[in-house]
Amino acid sequence: MEKLVITGKTPLKGEVVISGAKNAAVAIIPATLLINGTCTIENLPNISDVRLYCDILTEIGAKITWNSEHEITIDTRNIDCNNIPIETTRKFRASYYLLGSLLGRCKSAKVGIPGGCNLGARPIDQHIKSFEALGANVDVSGGNIVAKAKKLKGTSIYMDVVSVGATINAMLAAVLAEGQTIIDNAAKEPHIVDVANFLNTMGADIRGAGTDIIKINGVKELKGGATYSVVPDQIEAGTFMLAAIASKGDITIRNCITKHLESIIAKVVEIGGNVYENGDYCRVWYTRRTHKATIKTLPYPGFPTDLQPQMGVVLAISEGTSVINESIWDSRFQYTAELNKMGAKITAQGKSAVFEGVHELSAAPVYASDLRAGAALIMAGIAAKGKTEVYNLHHIDRGYENIEEKFRKLGAKIERVIEE
Repeated sequence: MEKLVITGKTPLKGEVVISGAKNAAVAIIPATLLINGTCTIENLPNISDVRLYCDILTEIGAKITWNSEHEITIDTRNIDCNNIPIETTRKFRASYYLLGSLLGRCKSAKVGIPGGCNLGARPIDQHIKSFEALGANVDVSGGNIVAKAKKLKGTSIYMDVVSVGATINAMLAAVLAEGQTIIDNAAKEPHIVDVANFLNTMGADIRGAGTDIIKINGVKELKGGATYSVVPDQIEAGTFMLAAIASKGDITIRNCITKHLESIIAKVVEIGGNVYENGDYCRVWYTRRTHKATIKTLPYPGFPTDLQPQMGVVLAISEGTSVINESIWDSRFQYTAELNKMGAKITAQGKSAVFEGVHELSAAPVYASDLRAGAALIMAGIAAKGKTEVYNLHHIDRGYENIEEKFRKLGAKIERVIEE
């Protein structure tokens, strides 16, 4: 069993370079299945979810060439839509993008019901509604999702709830559909814009991504032949911003888009942190003890649910009593029990948690319950006195590339060890 051993009370100082966005990459890779040709993707995060997706595409018949650690060329001319490795698709949430892509390309798709982080109920009803509106028949049974269509025809789709995954899946299915598709009440996250930009680079006609109405004019085919660079990861950038404050440090964050970080920057400044921003980089530093805040997670451009646990670490050691209201996922507060082992005073109930600020955290063995909880526990270990051990690293490796190495370069005393 692997674990991270962290010797804490270390102010993080220096520069960190942000990787490509995990949430964009795991949608762009399956989107390549819509292309009858080749394409090259740059700035890919080298994380386990990306490698798993590449394995799936290889089994389907795509030819993948790793040009470097962060760049691949994909040839999808000879794919077999009936050769999807069902068991592999069950291992992570983003495998559902195969449904939209293969439905668009082959008019049929079958995947296992997706896994991923246990954040409570994660229904895919809006995905299914979108596919059916475009003309597909969808069956969910035996642990599988099967979608089939004789042809897909453009239509109007209204999302009953703002859903990133359903918005992207509807885009993927509509790109090669006949006529125009309009997605209303669409999600607006940066990685939705990135997927749309990628598809447009390959010959699609998508307009309005980043607003709540997206219009897709169906095209006959995507020819590819182009190179595309994945957008920087706003969640990784936000993680290091909050790590700077939690550790009482001073970090310059390179290769980020500060426009995507406005809600995080606003909260860091509100609690007493310092931020200097300049387009593609920002500096975040600590000068005095931070103070209480009230946070509510919301779809973009609101405060992201994927930075809620990291913010929880900061509030756990801030002055006063803070409240976080989680409006996206039911089970996002599992990390609070682990922070309480470290001396935090957090009361979580349902979708709200109250943080009574303590002066410092103390080391303890802690277990990551999901990807972002794992990042939060690393931050807590760096800020705490003593030697913290973080377990369940497979969650963290799904979304952060070489996270311990990046923290080590900032001065953290952290190492990955194998425990018998």
